Amino acid sequence: MSYQHLAYIYDLLMEHAPYDKWYYFTEKVFEKFHKNVSTIADLGCGTGEVTLKLADAGYQLYGVDFSADMLTKASQKAVKQRVDIQWIQQDITRLTGISNLDAAISYCDVINYIPSVEGLKQTFLNVYHMLNHEGIFIFDVHAFNYAMNDLIGHTFADVTEDYSYIWFCEPGEEKGDMHHDLTFYIRNGSYYERFDEYHFQKVYKAEFYKHLLQKVGFSKIHIYADFSFKLAKHIESPERIFFIAEK
Repeated sequence: MSYQHLAYIYDLLMEHAPYDKWYYFTEKVFEKFHKNVSTIADLGCGTGEVTLKLADAGYQLYGVDFSADMLTKASQKAVKQRVDIQWIQQDITRLTGISNLDAAISYCDVINYIPSVEGLKQTFLNVYHMLNHEGIFIFDVHAFNYAMNDLIGHTFADVTEDYSYIWFCEPGEEKGDMHHDLTFYIRNGSYYERFDEYHFQKVYKAEFYKHLLQKVGFSKIHIYADFSFKLAKHIESPERIFFIAEK
């Protein structure tokens, strides 16, 4: 998907996103599963917040995103922070040219933006081939029940001095479809400029993602929730499901 205008205001709107939690969770996964990691691909890296944190910690990073605008913002940050990261503009369902990596991550429900089963399977297969024989893949998605009960059919809004937005999250034809219609008003001097965005996401149940991961070859799959190492099935109403897949 292309974020179009959203790339220019993404960081403003995501200023309260739990980037530190994603970073620390990644480090804890490497420690917990005894992975000696040097090279990481951040798939759907956006403007590079998690990518930069990991690169600053000493890892060699590949930041992959479909949006050239997002990568431009990410690259500008890397230059300013004097961090060396290889930025790659690719659709992760067609990912090529990266191999023998120790780890791949994909956070902030990037995987939910791949609606088709075939697209998901191909993405997981791409990641599988990208990793070395002891590689590990970490990603998160919206928890199915959370999406159905707390996102779909709801409207969200925020107003500040510099921007405001209204976000409609509507159901689609199939269960788990999420249509996002967003309107932003961004302050530009003495007036506000309007931007409209449409996004589509798809949410599947955790067992379905596990099945696809196993189908492409991942041998060990662990499912946790909400930045913890508590099994998702033991948490009553998780918002975010984390998958850790080992080759």
